[in-house]
Amino acid sequence: MRRHRLLVVLLVAGAVLVTIDVRGHASVVRAASAAVLGPAERVIGAATRPFETIAGAGDAQRRAEQAERRAARLAAELWAERAARAREAQRHRVEAAHPRLSLVPARVVAVRGGSVTIDAGTRAGIGADMAVVTADGLAGRVVEAGPDVATVLAATAPSAAAGVRVAGTGAIGTVEGRRDGLLTLRLLDPDTDLRPGQRVETLGSSGSKPYPPGVPVGTVERVNPAHDQLTRTALVRPAVTFGTLDVVGVVRDAD
Repeated sequence: MRRHRLLVVLLVAGAVLVTIDVRGHASVVRAASAAVLGPAERVIGAATRPFETIAGAGDAQRRAEQAERRAARLAAELWAERAARAREAQRHRVEAAHPRLSLVPARVVAVRGGSVTIDAGTRAGIGADMAVVTADGLAGRVVEAGPDVATVLAATAPSAAAGVRVAGTGAIGTVEGRRDGLLTLRLLDPDTDLRPGQRVETLGSSGSKPYPPGVPVGTVERVNPAHDQLTRTALVRPAVTFGTLDVVGVVRDAD
């Protein structure tokens, strides 16, 4: 309040001095004006500087916030572009790995226990009992399809099973899912020469539904001791890493 009163007094004094100057007392008035108005200018400048500083700080903060928002938007756009390129590359790898299969590309959008949900359904020509593959091998089969999504039973689910053949030997058997993420292989011929490292692939179903032949299922990890003379069993490591499923192909037709 004192500063405001001082400003008013100085402004009134300046006006009086200007009036006297107009009436002819120039030399005296100029000296007095300098003595009065000089301090007034300094007081006014000191009074307005804090407001200028606050305004400048506000502008700087707004500019910083705008720059931060632009940087976040550009980072999100860059991430989305890279993700789209990565998914497109995965799609090409899936198709290249299965050139004899007609595939419908889809993305995994949810994982629930032994099943996954993909973002394609009957509108894309997907129906129940269609095999689902990745670039590495068999992921599972479709058990239910809606217009835009479908549920896939993973090959490692305890309720999943498929006919298989041991590559290189022709030995026929089945694989069943396990809760630990591995597969149990049962061969029909107990005398089959079975060793760790051998590849297991799908035997093929009638009409290739649900499984076309020759799709990699996994690799023999451990051969169990023979407890009977009816079958030979082993543990198989799946070809597909189910924890990182992203882009898959649904087998619509097989050559």
